[in-house]
Parts: sequence; C-alpha cells; structure tokens
Amino acid sequence: MGFTAVWISPVTYNLPGPTADGEAYHGYWQQNLYELNPLFGTAGDLRALSEALHKRGMYLMVDVVVNHFGYNGAGDTVNYTQLHPFDKQEYYHPYCLISDYSNQDNVEDCWLGDTQVSLPDLKTEDSLVTEIYYSWIHDLVANYSIDGLRIDTVKHVDKAFWAGFNSAAGVFCTGESFNYDASYTCAYQNYLDSVLNYPMYGPLVQAFSSDNGDMSGLVNAINTIKGTCKDSTLLGSFSENHDVPRFASFTADMAVRGQLLVKQLLLVKADSLQLAMNVLAFTILGDGVPIIYQGQEAHLAGSGDPANREALWQTGFQTDVALYRFVASMNQIRHQAIEMDSNYLIYKNYPVYSNGHVIAMRKGFDGNQVITVLTNGGQSSKEYTFALGGTGFRPGEVLVEVTKCVTVSINADGSLDVAMAQGLPKVFYPARHLSGSGICSL
Repeated sequence: MGFTAVWISPVTYNLPGPTADGEAYHGYWQQNLYELNPLFGTAGDLRALSEALHKRGMYLMVDVVVNHFGYNGAGDTVNYTQLHPFDKQEYYHPYCLISDYSNQDNVEDCWLGDTQVSLPDLKTEDSLVTEIYYSWIHDLVANYSIDGLRIDTVKHVDKAFWAGFNSAAGVFCTGESFNYDASYTCAYQNYLDSVLNYPMYGPLVQAFSSDNGDMSGLVNAINTIKGTCKDSTLLGSFSENHDVPRFASFTADMAVRGQLLVKQLLLVKADSLQLAMNVLAFTILGDGVPIIYQGQEAHLAGSGDPANREALWQTGFQTDVALYRFVASMNQIRHQAIEMDSNYLIYKNYPVYSNGHVIAMRKGFDGNQVITVLTNGGQSSKEYTFALGGTGFRPGEVLVEVTKCVTVSINADGSLDVAMAQGLPKVFYPARHLSGSGICSL
C-alpha cells in the first residue's frame, strides 16, 4: 500500500491470564519493563522485524506505556511486588479512580482502569521514577533499532516529564492525548515532537459519516489546529484507531455493524465505500503523518472497543479490494509530491473552497501543489461540474485527476473545472511532474 513505517503494540511483559475485563492481548497492561511479552515473540523476533523493515527502507514505530502498569484486582489490593522495576507502593500515586476530567490534577494523579483490573498510576514527578523511565526508553530504542514511538495516555502524566523522555528516546515521539479540544491537546506538542490529531478526528468523522455532515466544522478545525498547535505538519493524522469506533461503523447498515465478516464489503450500504475514500484521502493528503489502522483498508466495521480490534487474518488479507487499492494510490501521489519537492510536507494544508457537501484543499508550494476535492454527498449524489478558484495554478497548466486518470487544464481565468460524480474524491496534480512516476501509466 506504499507505507513507510509500521506501528506495533507495546512489547513489554503484560498481566498474564484471563481477568474479569478480558486478557491483555492489546499490550497496555504491562507488569515488567525489562521483559518482552512472550505472546508477541522473542527479543530475536523483534530485532528481526526491525531489520526486515529497515532493509525495505521502512521504519519501526513501537507503542509504549508510561502512565500505568496493570494488576488483576482492585486498586486497594495491589501486590506491588508483581510490578517491575517499580515494585513498591511509594512509586505510585495513592489509589483513586479518575472522577473529574475537567480537573487536571485528578486526571494525572488518579488511576485509569476499574475495580476489577486496576492500572496503578506511576508517580512520574518522582526523580527516581523519571530516571528509570528515561534510561529504559533509551535502551529499548537502542537495543531494537526503533525509529519512533507512539506514547499512550500522555495527558495522564505531568507535562514536565515528557520533554526529557522525548530527548532520552532520541527518536520521533507522538503522544496520545485523547481530547478533542485543540488548545488542550496541542499543548502537549510543546513537550513532545507530535500528538495524535484528536481535535481533527471529531470534525472529520462528523463531516463524512453522512450526506448531511458538518463540513463547516471541518474547515474550522483545519484553521484552528494550524493556529493552535506548534506544528500541524507533524501531528498524527487518523480516522480510525484501536480506541475509537471504526469509520465504517458510522456508515454501515445496522445489520452488519460490529460483525467480523469478510463479506461485509458486500453488505455495507452503498455510500459507505465512497465516504470512506473521502476520509482516507483527507487523512493521507492533508497535514501530518498519515496513520491507517490495520483493517481500515478492508473496510472493517467494528464499533467500540473491543469490536474495533478485529483479528486481521479473518479478512483473508485481501489486496484486490477497493480501499486497499485506493490507499495505495493516495500514498503514491503523496510520495510523488515529496519526491518532486522536499519541502512539500512543511506546506500547511488549507481549504480553498467549501460548501455543505464539498471541501477543496491545497497542499504544496506553487507548481507542486496537490488539490484535493472531497465530498460527503455519497454514491447517489447528482453529477455536476463547478469552477474551483484559489488553486494557485496558472492558466493553461495541465493537471491529472489521479483517481480516474483524466487530464484537465486550468481555465483562462485561473479556475479549475471539477466534475463531481458518485460521491468520489478528486485529486489533481501537475501532469509535468508525473512523467516516469508510473501514476496513471505516465
């Protein structure tokens, strides 16, 4: 599909066996920093994965948890000797479950989890805890040639901790602050290289999950995030992950929501694939580091956790399906734009046009810009053509609409005629930059 990195689950040893909340298949209930999870493989396996990716010119990103450990039992019954290296109660905040997300002290000092599986909350403001964590992450990265980190639950840790952790890791770090408010989430980019773009996720899903989605909200989010975050081009851009419902669960017929069926591609309502293509195009061609969750290319429709964590092998790993091919094509045009201009990624995407059903965006400096036109109209929307201004192209410039491989020219007044049909996205790029690329057989 054209990706350059793989993000894997946390690799540390986790709480073993069944619990009242299920098993720790996900990797987020760690119990030993210095031992790998045997269910995921050995140290040799992890090094082999890293080496194999690097031979392919790809990067390895590993998920890590700092905020908490995992214990099978209530918070007031924790046997701290089972947790390593933080094996004493003094390393943790006093037990209390988070009760007020508007109170940052409560968010940072109280515990996630519940009364059946508790998540002991590390006292990361303690100098010894900090020292151990910084040393551990430095060694983990070095021992397995890790290229980047996704950090879980960053908003539950004091901000002062993160700059030193990022520095000790010595690689790109993006943090999960599960909060849709830009001012809240963007603040963490002052301490980490990046954060996952939750402030964009909410408006994005709202815009494209139906044909009456809120497109103006998406436009506002793009502009707000650019003006609030330290650098919107470094944010993790996504429309699905293991903590939120799959996009198809918002657009699929009720009869198939949450089902783990390979044949669900035949069952979801007609508009679902078109809407998914528009969301994927935004994710890949907008600002930030595009993140596609495994199974998204198969249009899996699981709703909330754990239904959104389907076993991928149940799909048959199909590659000849619509979204797989579409993701590959979007990655291909993104790579081409980067190849033609090494500064492409630092240009901040902005909307050049929008109405209730359409948003048109530009990313890229003059002469190398990608124009992306997206719609929530769905398959049954009427065919029509409109003149799009503000693209930055000169009259007579020849472009290729790369999803259908159609050639168009910029009009004498500088506008671009965009033919919308069947709710599909449109992506335009200069024809002169496609020679030899293989895109549209050029």
